[in-house]
This record gives sequence, structure tokens and C-alpha cells, in this order.
Amino acid sequence: MVEAKTNTAQILIDKISAKAAKVNYIKDETLTNALMYLETKGIPTNKHEDYKYCNLDAVIKKEFKNIEQKFSSISNINEYKLADAITLVVANGEFSEELSDKIILKGISLSKLSSLKSNSSVGTLADVNSDAFIALNTAFSSDGFYLKIEKGNALQIPIHILYISTADSEAFVNTRNVIELEENAEATIIEEQLVIGSSKIFTNYLSEKIVAQNAKLNCSTFQNEGDKGYSINTNQVNVQRYGHYNHTTVTLSGQVVRNNHNVVLLGENCEAHLNGLFSAKGTQLIDNHTLVDHQVPNCESNELYKGIANDKSTGVFNGKIFVRKDAQKTNAYQSSKNILLSDDATIDTKPQLEIYANDVKCSHGTSTGKIDEEALFYLNARGIGKESAKKMLLSSFAQEVINKIEVESLRDKVTQLFENNI
Repeated sequence: MVEAKTNTAQILIDKISAKAAKVNYIKDETLTNALMYLETKGIPTNKHEDYKYCNLDAVIKKEFKNIEQKFSSISNINEYKLADAITLVVANGEFSEELSDKIILKGISLSKLSSLKSNSSVGTLADVNSDAFIALNTAFSSDGFYLKIEKGNALQIPIHILYISTADSEAFVNTRNVIELEENAEATIIEEQLVIGSSKIFTNYLSEKIVAQNAKLNCSTFQNEGDKGYSINTNQVNVQRYGHYNHTTVTLSGQVVRNNHNVVLLGENCEAHLNGLFSAKGTQLIDNHTLVDHQVPNCESNELYKGIANDKSTGVFNGKIFVRKDAQKTNAYQSSKNILLSDDATIDTKPQLEIYANDVKCSHGTSTGKIDEEALFYLNARGIGKESAKKMLLSSFAQEVINKIEVESLRDKVTQLFENNI
């Protein structure tokens, strides 16, 4: 068992290490710990409880036998841009100043990770001893970016971050960023993940997000990587006193997509709101894992995740709310709602509450079923065809999550692509 796991990790290390350079701000001790974790724990299989339905060791062995790391160049990203947004581009894991818009707004600091010093405290949120893919990213991350919204600045225009990957052969990308909002800052961030071309690419994405006192970060993640895209996406978020963190994730394609969203509420009266929507078909696997860690009193968290599974696809939601003993007056709510469109499709849900405080309001709920036949009959009886009626009902089901996307151009884009996908 251990040998098989270690072999998969070692294959990845051998294949990508020759192309990877040490990122300056990662301390040597952290790098050593990351490699040791990979060697001892390996890539997770379905025997790991957190990866029970998402055996990434098996996926890598089957789909990525010939990783050659021959990336293709990206020259034009105009078709992917959103109106009324600043565009930043990460091409094959590397932040591209050439393809990105020039930022002339005051209150924004943007730099490559390679420009940071190793004694910096930036980039230390994600624990290399907690997950193999955090360790792998830490050891071999490409040169991503550090974006800081300075104290007291409220950006009036969204920042659209495009992660585009394309290669001439099977490839593995470790992309990383740090997004920090200082005190009383406010920003809207859109992160869009794309795989183009005919070769399979595995993206190991890691974002560390820092929301300081009284800051507000609104995020939307749009994943549309097609049948050549395989990814694991980790958000590690710290929220301080009176901070607000809102994040909506929409997944419309990707052969295997695993989202790990970990939020730590560190200061009183802060809030976190996580929303998710996926639509899976074929043999796709979409797996959403969330952890909201209430460490202090008087904080609030809300989670709403919706899924649609068709054909032989699989959807997973595993959400955990952790309330520590000092986190009195916590309000936490979690809901997972899902629709199965095929007898061969599967939805696995596991909402969890782990509470050590005694003065809290916490609840969770989950439901999975087929499309409402009575509503379908009602629409058919009024002259609406079966397929049109089904699309109407599914669109209505999804709209609750899509409407939480604040940027109109992205909301319209997601709505159109969702309706074309179902």
C-alpha cells in the first residue's frame, strides 16, 4: 500500500522537478517538510477518508502515464476577457505580465511570487502536512502572483484572473497565488480556469487568501476545463475581525474536478458565505469539499451547494463545520441540494457538524432526487415541450446560486453556458 502511493508521488516529482524552479519566498524548511510528506503519505487513494469518492492516485496512474511537460504558447486571450474588468493572466502556471492588463489604479500592489523574500510571512497559510497536493504545490509551484489591495481601498472594478493551460503532451501544472486584503479594503475577484488544446492537463491550484479586519472579499470561480482538464483546487482562507468573505464556485466541465475550500474565522463578528453549483455529465467527477473553522465567538457562516448529475457522472459534496469550544454565539448553516437526471448518475453528500461550544445555532441539510415530475407535467400541460420544460426547471434550480455572482458579465456568461450544457 505505502509503496504504491509513494511510487505515484515519486513519478510526479521526477517528471515535474526538472521543469520547476524553487520559488524564493518558500523557506527551505517548508520545502523539506513538503517533500517528506509526499514521500511518506503519497498521493491520496479512496482509502483516505477525505478522498473516498475521488481516487486521485488512480486517476494519475491511468490518465497521466506520459507526462512530458511540453507546454504550448498562448498569444491571444481576447475571446476570454470580460467587459468592465481588469484581466490578469496565468499561462501554464506562470503569471504573464505580457498578456495581463496594466494596472494603473491606486491601492493595488501586484508582483510575481519570485520577487518575494524567503523571510516573508506571505504564503504560509496552507499547511504542507495537511494534504499531499498542498505539499506538491509548495515544492514545485510555478511563478504565480501576489496581489495586495492596500489598506482602506475599495476597488470599483473587478479583477478577472484567467488561468489558461495548453500543452502538446500530457502535463502537470502547479499554479499558486496569494491574494491579500488589508484593513478596510474591498475587492471583487473572478477566477476562471480553462484548458485548451488536445492534450490532457492536470492542474494543481493553490490560492491563499487573507481578509484583514473589516475587509470584504467577493470571489467567483468559474471552472470550464473541458474533457482534457483534470484539477484539484485548494483555497486556504483566513478572515479577521469584522471581515467578510463571499465565494461562489461554478463547475460546468472538467473530467475530474476536486475543490477543497478551507476557511478559518479568526476574528469576532466576521462572516463567510460559500456557494457552489456543478453540472456533470458523461463520466465526469465533480467533488466539492468545504471546511469552515469557527475559532472565535460571534461569527457567521452560510453554505449553499447545488449539483446536477447526468449520464454516468458523479457528484460529491462533503462539508464540515467545525465550532471550537470558545466560539460561542456561532451561527452556521449548510445546505446541499442535488438532482439526478439518470439512473446511472451518482451523488454522494456528507454534511458534518463538529461542535464543542454550547451556545450556538448550527444546522445542515441535504436532499437528492430526480426532477420534479409534477412541475414537469404542469409545464407540459400548458404547451411547453418536455425538453424545454426540463431546461426551465433546471435553470430555475441553478439560478439561486448563479444570482450570487455579483459581476453581471460573468453572471450572464455562466447562465448561457449552463443552459447550453444541460
